[in-house]
Amino acid sequence: MSLEQNISKGIMEAMKAKDTVRLTTLRNIKKYLIEAKTATGGIDELADAEVVKIISKLAKQGSDSAALYTRQGRGDLAAEELAQVAVMQEFLPRQLTAGELTEAVKAIIAETGAQSVKEMGKVMGVASKRLAGRADGKDISAKVRELLA
Repeated sequence: MSLEQNISKGIMEAMKAKDTVRLTTLRNIKKYLIEAKTATGGIDELADAEVVKIISKLAKQGSDSAALYTRQGRGDLAAEELAQVAVMQEFLPRQLTAGELTEAVKAIIAETGAQSVKEMGKVMGVASKRLAGRADGKDISAKVRELLA
């Protein structure tokens, strides 16, 4: 079953369970998936990699919003955002730990043959594709820069 189908199934389950946070979150994800499908010419179903990319983006936005709400003393809104992010993370692949990220980036550097920070773009192109959804782009970039320096 594809990730998109799992989200549709999750919407049905959330309606039956009357779980409003889960239902709202999954409907929001579904809206973005439909927009992505229509923007690319009305395809039937998105690839799982595209769905992960969309959900990752939404989860990051939610986390950023929660941090902003916390700084502004709005714990109620921050808690709501974090609850939605938790639902989104159920549909994302497990995030890499710092050690796993280091090993993955070392392997990519060895594979590309990069020697200095000047070749960071070559490494980032491969790393961004290979680690998409499993690590934040900023973390990947920082690790690549650290290992090439």
